[in-house]
Amino acid sequence: MDLKSIPRFRNDPILVLIFGFITCGLYLIYWNIKAAEVLNGVAGRQIISMPVAVIAGCCFPVNLYFYYMAGQALEDLGRATGRADALKDKSVLLVVLGFFVPAVSAMIVQGHLNELDDVQNKLS
Repeated sequence: MDLKSIPRFRNDPILVLIFGFITCGLYLIYWNIKAAEVLNGVAGRQIISMPVAVIAGCCFPVNLYFYYMAGQALEDLGRATGRADALKDKSVLLVVLGFFVPAVSAMIVQGHLNELDDVQNKLS
């Protein structure tokens, strides 16, 4: 896997939470799109389609599906960062948190995306 070809998206997880609340969730639509691009790049295939990423930001049941698929992609992300076992099987956690507080699920995923960005920075 060529880590340099994977899109980059670095953001402070706390800002994801704050922007999500300030914009009444509109920021999470943008965040979903950017996170889906990175997760699809890491997996080397389309795991989360762009329409699903957009609709997940404003439609609750699709939001749960988005976090389930993001959890599935975290194993690929873990392989890219050297933490495959640590990121395995987080789908249930992301779905449960996505049900109650979607911004917290986004914070968790963003933290792992930042780890990937750190690895990409070391390679540059």
